[in-house]
Amino acid sequence: MEVIESKLDFKLIGKRIREARTKKGISQEELSEMLEVTVTYISRVERGATKPNLVRLSQISIALETPIEKLITGTNVKNNIYLKKEFQELLSKCTPEKQKLIYNIAKIVSGVNFV
Repeated sequence: MEVIESKLDFKLIGKRIREARTKKGISQEELSEMLEVTVTYISRVERGATKPNLVRLSQISIALETPIEKLITGTNVKNNIYLKKEFQELLSKCTPEKQKLIYNIAKIVSGVNFV
């Protein structure tokens, strides 16, 4: 059986946690008390040196009042336009021919009639 490697960027997740924590106006010490972990643990998570498990990420998400998907992916799926940035980045990397193909596929999928 082949082992599948995780492609999660824990340094980026840590950065998002730090940003959410500072936006909420709480210190590493306060967050560590809320989670009943050491300040060192919070520091290591924020630097990407420690990989928190899903349960711990969920606890951090709740403590920071930030959706877990925002911490992991940087997007909030509750926002109706959460794919806008990703879609624009994808299109910018495509040739004009591929962009037109994607546009035509989108029209078909959305039910827009061709004129």
